[in-house]
Amino acid sequence: MTMSFKWPWQYRFPPFFTLQLNVDTQQKQLAAWCSLVLSFCHLHKQSSMMVMEAQESPLFNVKLQRKLPVESIQIVLEELRKKGNLEWLYKNKTSFLIMWRRPEERGKLIYQWVSRSGQNNSVFTLYELTSGEDTEDEEFHGQGEATLLRALQALQQEHKAEIITISDGRGVKFF
Repeated sequence: MTMSFKWPWQYRFPPFFTLQLNVDTQQKQLAAWCSLVLSFCHLHKQSSMMVMEAQESPLFNVKLQRKLPVESIQIVLEELRKKGNLEWLYKNKTSFLIMWRRPEERGKLIYQWVSRSGQNNSVFTLYELTSGEDTEDEEFHGQGEATLLRALQALQQEHKAEIITISDGRGVKFF
């Protein structure tokens, strides 16, 4: 099922691609960019990206010769990090993990599915959670392992799950 992405009105407005100097305007602009990045990545189930890849993606680069400069992309990404929706994968900030839902929210969704399907006290491989037939209709289906692990770590902190090592990799036991 492919859904088309609805671009916000600002995306067709050239000044949106130039970071505004007025602080109030810039805060509104950054909020709009953050919302756009999260919605776009959510729809495309994209959970990680390199900054240079982001600069060339349709997200920051319109075919009409408008492109958000890499310095401005860094500012948008840093704003997402402050909100808990982004984690830099390397100290040099060339790659990042985007979390359209914070790990705690995603963990809650996973735990709701476990409880709803009566699978508390069950063990799952990470593969079963993200690629298994039972989870096909769930939002967490198809997400990357790094994103899944952060959600499971949040559940582990709440004593609702334990990440374990099993014969073919990692798994999780839900309580």
